[in-house]
Amino acid sequence: MNIYDIAAEAKTSISTVSRVLNNKGNVNPEIRKRVEEVLKKYDYKPSAIARGLVSKTMKSIAILTVDVRVTHYARMIYVIEQEFSNRGYNVTVCNTGGSIEECDKYMEILSEKQVDGIVLIGSIFNELINYPDITSKIKNIPVVVANGKVNLPDFYSVLVDDTKGIRAAVDYLYDKGHRELVYVYDLETDSGWAKRQGFLEAMKLHDILEAEKRVIPSKHGLEGGLKAAETLCSSGISFTGVVCGEDITAIGLMKGLKKQGFSIPDQVVVTGYNNSPDSLICEPELTTVDNKPELLGGLCAQLLQEVLEGKTSASNLAIQPELIARGTT
Repeated sequence: MNIYDIAAEAKTSISTVSRVLNNKGNVNPEIRKRVEEVLKKYDYKPSAIARGLVSKTMKSIAILTVDVRVTHYARMIYVIEQEFSNRGYNVTVCNTGGSIEECDKYMEILSEKQVDGIVLIGSIFNELINYPDITSKIKNIPVVVANGKVNLPDFYSVLVDDTKGIRAAVDYLYDKGHRELVYVYDLETDSGWAKRQGFLEAMKLHDILEAEKRVIPSKHGLEGGLKAAETLCSSGISFTGVVCGEDITAIGLMKGLKKQGFSIPDQVVVTGYNNSPDSLICEPELTTVDNKPELLGGLCAQLLQEVLEGKTSASNLAIQPELIARGTT
């Protein structure tokens, strides 16, 4: 059963059936009733492609992320999906695993599906500027990057001032009397680099010399934090406070420091970043920086919707993170 069959049985034109399907006016009530009876009889549902041809929109957006299992990303995805679902959009979530090949594959698929817009979650997508063969596949499709920036047409950004977030953590510890601070650098992304710079800038502003030597490279996660604690304790660097770029790494570090006999916060204070649920279930509860992922997701959805409706002139929005003081400091 297609639109032509519906029109034939209802004894009207396909344009009239189309107006009924799309809830347009200017349809004789008697004819509308006949069409609706036929639609109900056959339980007819127009395809997304057919609706798209009429409305010039597929009412579909896609979210690309590195790993949907990461709590910080999941919190953003949830908000974006809810916002667009409430507006009648179909939302597709794609996991790239941080692979440029997977990103390429998904861009090809999304181009073929003619999605209306795309949200990229993670500063790792900044690398797309170096892959014109990939970005050309989504030409003319608006893209919003969450906490990242790609300087290309039709790309928009909602950024978190991660540099300021880490500076706030250092300032807070400095004001509490801590001068021997260390930074655990665990993610080599643009966001990770911005956090590292925030540590170095804050140390410089407080006239603490050779801050570069107080940056401890580490892998991300619990195991990375455990290893960072071992590295720090064997480095010969004196420390009373450790600033971390991720909550989960900070929790691993705390566990490692406790194994080495340190008491937190009596001997060493620790801060994390993300204000994740993990920061509340560790003991003591973790002082962290709230980079407001729900707000970030909501602003990404708002910005993309405004672009789709032709209402926005802004290409970038910014979020200011906030320090949340808890038991580790």
